[in-house]
Amino acid sequence: MKQRDYYFDNAKFILIFLVVFGHLLQTFIKDHQFMSNLYKVIYTFHMPAFILVSGYFAKGYNKTGYIPKIAKKLIFPYLLFQMIYSVFYYYLFNKSQLVIDPLNPHWSLWFLISLFCWNIMLLIFARFNSKGSLAAALLIGLGIGYIDWISNYLSLSRTFVFFPLFLLGYFMNKEHFQQITKPAFKLFAGLIFVFVFTGFYLNPDINYKWLLGSKPYAELGAAALPALLNRLGFYLLSLVMVLSFFAFVPKRQYYFTHLGKNTLYVYLLHGFFVRMFRESHVQNYFKDPETLLFLAVLSLFLTMILSSKTATLFTQPLIELEASRLRRFTARIAARMNVNQT
Repeated sequence: MKQRDYYFDNAKFILIFLVVFGHLLQTFIKDHQFMSNLYKVIYTFHMPAFILVSGYFAKGYNKTGYIPKIAKKLIFPYLLFQMIYSVFYYYLFNKSQLVIDPLNPHWSLWFLISLFCWNIMLLIFARFNSKGSLAAALLIGLGIGYIDWISNYLSLSRTFVFFPLFLLGYFMNKEHFQQITKPAFKLFAGLIFVFVFTGFYLNPDINYKWLLGSKPYAELGAAALPALLNRLGFYLLSLVMVLSFFAFVPKRQYYFTHLGKNTLYVYLLHGFFVRMFRESHVQNYFKDPETLLFLAVLSLFLTMILSSKTATLFTQPLIELEASRLRRFTARIAARMNVNQT
């Protein structure tokens, strides 16, 4: 059995932690500039880095059975959790009518449908040389913002806007990441993080929605040419921040490394807790910037719980449509209970 790469498992665990932390942090960004700045910095790279590393691991897209495999892994859970979240929101927000719309992804579920589309798009873009394919993907990502009806519907906007990062990850190899993690680049990467945070601090009016990739230019209130230049600028910012992030990812095995393989579980499940957090009085204890550390600890705790063996065991039938592991586990528990009774 091939040994997992600790570097990428570490990267995925850190990124999924930042996803949870960012979603909890979003509750407070309107009232606190420091939290808003930190939120923007996180959003410059956490999902772009996830997307890039997803492209890196999509090199087997042309193997027999690959497309049905990712359809089972992504589309089925998407449809299932789209329904579950619809019911959850119906009760949480006391809605008057239950609406289940599979074509408009709930909140974070956009990533599943976009990831499936990116893998399909490789069937075309991977046939050409890297420079030509990346240039075409970039032009599409820049131009798609001019089409007003392309937004959250089927996650079309994010699919096209973030595809260049996925495609870049596909064309990257392990040597590229080895170059990034050299000590000289780490110093440079650290300075970039400080510079970007300072930039957001000095320019608090920067609209963070540019980082989401989900809106056409018209909704972002930008004129034709400035809009294109803005998106191009955010592309460059995200790319620099993504590379800077990967410079700091540790290569050794740590206590959290093995949890990096379970990021899909955290991604699908954490939304229930975040939404309840936002609707509860608990959030009032985290409103002050001084409590930021406690919010980070809460995010880490939630990430570790949802990626733990116990959580993945009981949710695997839903997420991976695989009940055999749960049956084996319950059979062992039942056997132990019988032994204890005798």
